[in-house]
Parts: sequence; structure tokens; C-alpha cells
Amino acid sequence: MGAHLQPLALRLLALTFPLVAKGFPDETLEKAAKSEGYCSRILRAQGTRREGYNEFSLRVEGDPEFYKPGNSYRVTLSAATPAYFRGFTLIALKEGKEGDKEDDHAGTFQIIDEEETQFMSNCPVAVTESTPRRRTRIQVFWTAPPPGTGCVILKASIVQKRIIYFQDEGSLTKKICEQDSALEGVTDKPILDCCACGTAKYRLTFYGNWSEKTHPKDFPRRTNHWSAIIGSSHSKNYILWEYGGYASEGVKQVAELGSPVKMEEEIRQQSDEVLTVIKAKAQWPAWQPLNVRAAPSAEFSVDRHRHLMSFLTMLGPSPDWNVGLSAEDLCTKDCGWVQKVVQDLIPWDAGTDSGVTYESPNKPTVPQEKIRPLTSLDHPQSPFYDPEGGSIKLVARVVIERIARKGEQCNIVPDNIDDIVADLAPEEKEEDDTPETCIYSNWSPWSACSSSTCEKGKRMRQRMLKAQLDLSVPCPDTQDFQPCMGPGCSDEDGSTCMMSDWITWSPCSVSCGMGTRSRERYVKQFPEDGSMCKVPTEETEKCIVNEDCSPSSCLVTEWGEWDECSASCGMGMKRRHRMIKMTPADGSMCKAETTEAEKCMMPECHTIPCLLSPWSEWSDCSVTCGKGMRTRQRMLKSAAELGDCNEELEQAEKCMLPECPIDCELTEWSQWSECNTSCGKGHMIRTRMIKLEPQFGGAACPETVQRSKCRLRKCLRGPGMEKRRWKEAREKRRSEQAKKTLESEQYPVCRLKPWTAWTDCSTLCGGGIQERYMMVKKRSKSTQFTSCKDKKELRACNVHPC
Repeated sequence: MGAHLQPLALRLLALTFPLVAKGFPDETLEKAAKSEGYCSRILRAQGTRREGYNEFSLRVEGDPEFYKPGNSYRVTLSAATPAYFRGFTLIALKEGKEGDKEDDHAGTFQIIDEEETQFMSNCPVAVTESTPRRRTRIQVFWTAPPPGTGCVILKASIVQKRIIYFQDEGSLTKKICEQDSALEGVTDKPILDCCACGTAKYRLTFYGNWSEKTHPKDFPRRTNHWSAIIGSSHSKNYILWEYGGYASEGVKQVAELGSPVKMEEEIRQQSDEVLTVIKAKAQWPAWQPLNVRAAPSAEFSVDRHRHLMSFLTMLGPSPDWNVGLSAEDLCTKDCGWVQKVVQDLIPWDAGTDSGVTYESPNKPTVPQEKIRPLTSLDHPQSPFYDPEGGSIKLVARVVIERIARKGEQCNIVPDNIDDIVADLAPEEKEEDDTPETCIYSNWSPWSACSSSTCEKGKRMRQRMLKAQLDLSVPCPDTQDFQPCMGPGCSDEDGSTCMMSDWITWSPCSVSCGMGTRSRERYVKQFPEDGSMCKVPTEETEKCIVNEDCSPSSCLVTEWGEWDECSASCGMGMKRRHRMIKMTPADGSMCKAETTEAEKCMMPECHTIPCLLSPWSEWSDCSVTCGKGMRTRQRMLKSAAELGDCNEELEQAEKCMLPECPIDCELTEWSQWSECNTSCGKGHMIRTRMIKLEPQFGGAACPETVQRSKCRLRKCLRGPGMEKRRWKEAREKRRSEQAKKTLESEQYPVCRLKPWTAWTDCSTLCGGGIQERYMMVKKRSKSTQFTSCKDKKELRACNVHPC
């Protein structure tokens, strides 16, 4: 790997250690890592330390003081707004060790997002960034070492611009010790008492990202879903579930069946320890665009005694796989309430079912195992299996945001500006909260999108402030903005090819001179008519990095992405940045520009073209089941004053009601069989087959077998009569055989081969046909045997629905 592809933290360290400078191949670096303790040299690469430095923080989920050997913990490295970092290094050392030896490092890290993190090539036990870019947060899993290891120090370094910050104390260092065996069986997340005052109200929003696009292996197309969300805000005396613990009966029912009933019953039994029960609806299917169906959400409250939040939801179908949060503490050490929590989620195993695929049959785990995160090496048949042991792609994200505080607050450290602004906003209301003293016109229609491609752009609408009755009361903005994409990119348009956003450009193929770079996107939704997408999914362009490639030149990185336009409408400016990679060898100053600016055009700042009434409610669906259409209308209110208005006054969209019932379908009756007796009373039967099982509440299948009585001649009784009857029958058979022999001498018989095997079914499902044949073996030339022909039989097959 060339120097330009090394992680940023490694490249900046090259300025400090000549061994890592440009010109040494990877082989040399690997030898150096083994022979000279490269990991320990990372630890000694410290920048200037500042007192009260708390822009960056290293956190272990639940803030535990102790770890259980072998348990997994989520580790988060984050920057407080407006800080950010471009690179980082994360390690775990035994207390008192310097990192010179492999044995100095404790536990193992597991990558969650390969686009964000990777193992450092010169120090494989350390985690670093995958690509150098601005970021405010990364997450990894850390598996605790075996018993007897003692205390472990988790350390992080932060690279911001050209400065490397590394602290032996404070917010970038976390000490966590092995749990005493005497504490075995209690939670491994000792939680501090909360010192906050009043109460806080939060909104939990769940964003599922589990789909056939993101997790294509064996994805269950027909039944994929998220079960109903169940959880609560609670005290530290009650833990709903935790990694390394055992699932309760309620957790088991959520994990295996997706049923929250028992879990809710368990929560309500802990009424003294629970403040709010958290519930949100299930999602069928598991993923839909947000403009089709909003992400499920729920609101809950916390107080000083009940300041933790836990929830879970089943990933279905699955044996016992779930996602969720366990004992998330919303109380800060500064006696305040957390403003916002964003957590990416991977699936975990409840330890109650031993299935390895989405639709494995029930196989109870006996004895029950502990709850643990799933990994990519669990089983070769697992949908998450990766022979190289890579990370499991994230399946969901949860956002917990504070929406209100009540009662007197007692923060020792004041909230930052973001918190204050957030709290000024009232709780969500369906009504318009515009002050009564502000008189506005209606909103104008949305402008055209600033992007004509599937890149994200903005569109704008405006309204006029007609009167301000009280100048002391401020009136809200007269402009409103919304993200948008060009024509043909909307999630709602099923007749077009819906594409993803472009994935960011790859690094230039060379570190100096002219090379190439590429970017990709994928098809999110094919047209409903089944046609193929003709939109390009890959772009390639030339790129130039460091035109002057002489040893005395100044080397810089590639340009970063453009910042947002400075103007909300009309003409503005946007900027992008790059970094100095290496100064000239002769010690001279770099003359390369590190910031570039250019003009950008947002939607035109125009006057309101026309005034329209709000849209009416959507009409009922045009059908009572299945797919249909619904419409809505609006009226033109001020056309006379403002001239012609070309905005649409009616809209139509597709609607989906529960599937229409499908009745059972059967084949025709077969011929009646022969009577089952040779004399006296008997019966005969006929059958028919099921072509299509009933679906969605359709009519059930009627009988497929019918029986009918039959009567033959009376049976003869007595031994003499029986013997005479057998004798007559034998003579009759001899007479018929003699007749056949005579006929065969006069006329050759029609001889047929045995029946062939049945052919393959013509379809795999939904009802097909099989055939078999009886071919003529020897055909007579006599005109009396012109009916000697090949025979064919048909039967139904694969009648189950598709």
C-alpha cells in the first residue's frame, strides 16, 4: 500500500519517525513493527496538552467501572460540536504496560463499520480511521480479556489538522478493571447515582437499515419485519436485558416470537423502578423510504431515580436475533440531561434458540446461553458469515433526542448554545405555532430543486408577512427549505428508476501527477413495469495531485468535499480544503493553497407567484383490497391579484390495502375407480388435486376425495358352489386365451411399451403440468388395427402458491 493510502494518523506520524517516511515498502514497515515496537512509538507521539481539554471523549457503553472477562462492550470516540477530528488511534493496554510487547495489549477490538474504521497495518492491535475526512464520532466493539488480566487502560489519540492530541489522563483515557469474582451474577455496568434535577422528556426514533440491498445473503423477501418496540425508562435496580446476562421469559418471547406482551408485563411489575413504558409499532416490511412511512418513534421521560433507558425489537424472521439498547444513561456527570444520543446497532443473540439462518426451524438452546453480539464467524450458514472475519454491517440506528425539560434544573456546567436552542423549541404540535400578532399569506409552492441530478439539493418556498400587530413579538422566517433531488430520483415515483446518492470519490490512483478516480451508486428501486435501469452507476474522471513531483516540492492531499453554499437562495460561495502532506526537503515554506472557494447558485429568491389553499385530506383508496389510487385537491385563492398560476391543483398517488382474498382452486375430478370387490356390495372413489391454496382469508378448500357405493352380482355361498364358480372362471379364462391366440394368428396384436417416467413439472410453483407416454412397440399393418396409437397422460404438479 502506497504512502498516500496509509491512515491519516500513520501518515502524520511519519513526520515524527523517519522509519515510516515515504520510500519504505510495507515489508520494511512490518519488520519494523515487530522489531522496534511500533505500537509503543504511537503512544509516545504526544502533542501539546491543554488544561480543561474536553472537546473529545472516549466512552464505554454504560460507563462501567468493571468488565466481565470475555464480554463485549461498545466503545465510542466522539467530538463535541463544533469540534471534529480527521484521524484517530485507539488501543487497549494492561495497566502499567508500555505497549512494547504483544502481551502488553489487552482484549480485542471488533470493527463495526469498515467505511469508518480499520486495524492499523503497522500495529494490528490498534484501530484507526479507514479514510481521512472530517468526523465527529466512531464506534467499535471491545471484547474483554480472559480472567486474571487485571485493570485495562483504553486510550485514544485524536488527529485534528496537523496536531496529534494524546492524553494519559482525562477524556481520551478510560480505565476499566476486572470484576471481582464475588460480584459474579450482578450487572457488569455499575452506574453512578444521578444528580440532575427536574425531569426531561425524550423522543426515541428507530431507523431500520436491514434490507435486501444492505444484507443480500439469504434475505427473507416475503416476511421481513421489525417487531413492535418495547422498553422503558428505569432505575439501576432493574435491568431489562444486558450483554453477558440471561434473557428473561419476556425477552425470550420478543426475541423468538416478536411478542412484546410478556415483556410489558414484566416491566409493569417493576412499577417502582419504571417511569415510562416505551412502545412503538412493528414495521412490515422491515425497510421503506421515509416519505412512504415515517420511522417508528416513542416519547418517554426520565428523572433522577429513573434515568436509564432500555429497549429491544426483534429482527424477523430469525431464531432469536434482536437489536436494542441496554441501560443507556441519560443523566450527565455535570448534573444535567443528555441532549442527544445516536447509536448504530448490530444484531445480538438472545441465547434461547440455536438456529443459524433467518428461517431456521425452532431449536431451543439447552441449557440457555448468555446474550451476546452476533459475529461474522458464528456459522458458515449464517447470513452474516464472512470467512475473513469482517464486521457485520449495521442493521439499524436509534436516535434519542431531548425535546423538553420540566422543573428546576441544577446543572453545575451550563448547557451549550445547541442545548439552549433545542429547549426553547416547544414540544411537537400539530397546530401552527405562528404568533397571532403575525399575519402571513399562505406558503407559495415549492421552487424547482437546485439539483438537476440525483445529488441532494434544496428547494424553497416563501410567504409574505402582511402585518406585524405587535413589534415586540418576533415573527418567524418567511422562507422554508427542504432537501430534494432531480427529476426521476424521487422515492415516491414508482415508474422511474430510483438511484442512491453517489458514493464519495475514491482516492486518486496516484499520489503525485495525473491519475484517475471513480465513484459509484446503486439502484435503490427498479421501475414497476419491470424494465431495466439505463442510468449510469459508475463515473470515472481524471485527477491531478501534486503536479510538481520533484523531491524538493511541497506535497498536499487531495481536495476534500465542498462545504454547503453560504447562501440559502440566490448566489453564494462554497469552499473546500486540503492539507499539507509533506513540506519541501530543503526546509522552505509550502506555497500551495489549502483553501479554495467558488460561487454557487441556490434557488432564485423570487416573489410569491400565486397563493393556494392547503391540500385537502387524501380520499379513500379506490379499492377495498390490494393496490389502488387516492387523490387530494387544493384551490387557487388569489389568482386575480397575482396572475396565472400553473401549479397543480390535484394529486394522485398509489395506496395499498390488505391483500385481496384468494379462494382455493382445484383440478377437475378424476374418473371413478373400479369397484373394490368382485361381488356383492363395495365402493369406488374419485379424487382431485389442489392447484392453489387459499390466501389472505380466501375460501377454504372443499373435499378432494369422494366415495360412491357399487353393487355387483351376489356372491355364491357354500363349498360346492364356490368350487364350481372357480372352475367356471378358469374355463372362461382359457376360452378367452384361446380366442386371443386365434386372433393373433389371423391379425397381429397392437403391442405397447411400458409407461415412461413423468416429465419435470412445467413450473416451480403456482400449478404446472407433468406428462408421461406409452409408445407403440409393434404396429399392425392390418386395417383392423388402425386404432393402435401412442398414449399420453397428464397430471397437475407444484400447485402450491408462489
